[in-house]
Amino acid sequence: MPPRRAITGRSQEPRQRFVEELRLRRAHKGDSLRQLGAVLGWDWSLFGKMESGQILGSPDVVQALDQHYGTPDLLLTLWELAAGDPTQFKERYRRYMALEAEATGIQKYSPSVVPGLLQTKAYAERMLILGGFAPGAELDQQVEARMHRRDVLSSDGGPQFRAILDEAVFRRALPDREEWQKQLMHLNEAAKQRNVTLQVLPFAAGLCEMSNTDTSFLRLSEGRTVAWVETGYDGKLVEENAGVERLQFSYDRLRDHALSPCESAEFIQRLLEEAPCLPLDSK
Repeated sequence: MPPRRAITGRSQEPRQRFVEELRLRRAHKGDSLRQLGAVLGWDWSLFGKMESGQILGSPDVVQALDQHYGTPDLLLTLWELAAGDPTQFKERYRRYMALEAEATGIQKYSPSVVPGLLQTKAYAERMLILGGFAPGAELDQQVEARMHRRDVLSSDGGPQFRAILDEAVFRRALPDREEWQKQLMHLNEAAKQRNVTLQVLPFAAGLCEMSNTDTSFLRLSEGRTVAWVETGYDGKLVEENAGVERLQFSYDRLRDHALSPCESAEFIQRLLEEAPCLPLDSK
């Protein structure tokens, strides 16, 4: 079924409506893409990608466009509708992944599962199967992509990475005890890297503001920070300063209750020693 249209002839699908309005406002203003970029201080290709529907752009860019076109909050409202459209989850995640690849710093809180950047192959495969992938070529490709993604932590000039893992992460083991020990050992080995800090949030810390939310912060090369907030069913890229700051304060309070990096390494080591099934130096 084609997108529903109002009597104005304009699309009522949120993303397409936003794109149409961007094109319409620039046409009325008489700007070229290059002129728009020069006036607002962003690369003109950014506006071209927004008008072609490739990206939505950030709230700061959209607010600048509203001011330039004299349309107070019109474009920002349409942007919020497009960004909140459930069908846009995959695109929002792709944008997050692209930003993660260029981030100079990553901070993460995981309430229930090992973060992708710290997963072993067996753990990644298990998570993807639980997410709906059937054994086969597509699953294998997804696992390999996740393993390749891990390389960012060990690459030259890799980001500074801090992960706070809830104790629940360590109480939800893989069915295969041998593979679970490999995952625990991988976490301890990863934490030995100079750019990686790993902390455990114990159950004794009680409830926290982020108890149900997987949250990541990306510090980008231009100095700004964005956040990715994900539940089991949806994810949101937070780019406005106020929203990121609020989440950052919550993360800082969470870190105050976490075990120190040294205590966290000892916590994981105790788990390894409780039910050994592999030599502790096993690869």
